[in-house]
Amino acid sequence: MPDLWAGLAEVGLTPLQLVVLVLAGTVAGLVRGFAGFGTAMVYLPIAGQILPPIWALVTLVIMDFFGPIPNLPRGWRDADRPDLVRLITGMVATLPVGVALLAVLEPEVIRYVISVLALVLTVLLVSGFRYRGPMTRPLVIGTGAVGGITGGVAGIPGPPVILLYMASGKPAQVVRANNLVYLFVFDIFFMGLVAWRGWMELVPVVLGLVVVLPNLLGNMAGAAMFRPERERVYRWAAYGMIAASALSGLPLWD
Repeated sequence: MPDLWAGLAEVGLTPLQLVVLVLAGTVAGLVRGFAGFGTAMVYLPIAGQILPPIWALVTLVIMDFFGPIPNLPRGWRDADRPDLVRLITGMVATLPVGVALLAVLEPEVIRYVISVLALVLTVLLVSGFRYRGPMTRPLVIGTGAVGGITGGVAGIPGPPVILLYMASGKPAQVVRANNLVYLFVFDIFFMGLVAWRGWMELVPVVLGLVVVLPNLLGNMAGAAMFRPERERVYRWAAYGMIAASALSGLPLWD
């Protein structure tokens, strides 16, 4: 316990900041529950203002591992499984490269990467960008590989995959399911790499566990709200939450 309090004192975490982390985790879970994505893009821009980047990522991966579990059976039923395997194959191949970049980049650079990726994705989707071509094997594997890089360096593996699927015109339940399961598998591999590098320190692990229950409740609430016929409502709600979080996380406001 002394190590925990010393770690909290080291980053100067206040009770108000802890409340902000819990709220961010709750809203991130809500978005993930009804959209199938968005946890990192909502949570990390806020957590990055409070915690060192690697700590923020550790709290995310601990929180995000447990939160989606109640929704996985439905996600597995609705998923396009051949595409899912291709996405995961690409992601696993490049994730170590992204994590290696994370180890050498400055914290401010990582915060900009996180916020800019989230904002670019939101702008493209709001603009009505659509992919009209075929969902070929190389395209899907390559998209997963790009997600492995962005996930490793910034904790956000979703934007390339989300953009491809939401622009493809596939049914809302398939988009939601493939993103949900893909992101869960990413968490498993990312957690393994983080542990291997010795980044699983006591303080961020405990903070991640603190946010698990609020995030889990948010996931369950979001899933209960999900109705395929209300796809447009869910998309716009997710866009707004992601954009607001990304803007708040830009270091230029510091």
